[in-house]
Amino acid sequence: ALLTFYPDDEISEEKGLIVFPSNAQLSLRARGMTPATLRRHLAVLVEAGLILRKDSPNGKRYARRDRAGAIGDAFGFSVAPLLARAVEIESLAAQAVADRELLRVTRERLTLCRRDISKLITAALDEEISGDWEGISAMFRALLARIPRVATAEDLAPLLDEMAMLRAEIVNMLERRIKTQKIDANESQIEHHKQNS
Repeated sequence: ALLTFYPDDEISEEKGLIVFPSNAQLSLRARGMTPATLRRHLAVLVEAGLILRKDSPNGKRYARRDRAGAIGDAFGFSVAPLLARAVEIESLAAQAVADRELLRVTRERLTLCRRDISKLITAALDEEISGDWEGISAMFRALLARIPRVATAEDLAPLLDEMAMLRAEIVNMLERRIKTQKIDANESQIEHHKQNS
């Protein structure tokens, strides 16, 4: 909202680095933010070093203009720290976007893995395939219980690895069972090959 009061699209020394909106106007551009909340957020921005206060003698925000209308002295908030830290802020924003994308992909992979395990266990129980399916179900529920409600990609990565290992173990058990069934064919399926001597 503060930057909407800047006279140009790009912050530069030539245009000056001071914005001087009133609290009422700033509140309107901040979608009706209450004055107390507005003051609190401005204090946080100053404390974080993103803006600087340039106070007038009476504490108001305003600008003195010369006869030509150019701003001579301005009192309000300096956006000079934003200009100085632009590269740093841009890299932090890019990192935040990358982290958000990594979290989305990790959540997606975790959901697919959970769905696969659930379907495999259900199929094994429905087909009455021998194995410790109750123990595997208990391990699966324990893994599900460890998923935090609000998680980062770093929190989910080890859980995803453990679930992928569990899924691989279940798939191996089912494949071994299928191979065993193919080997144990009954006598009527085996025909002797006729040979001419």
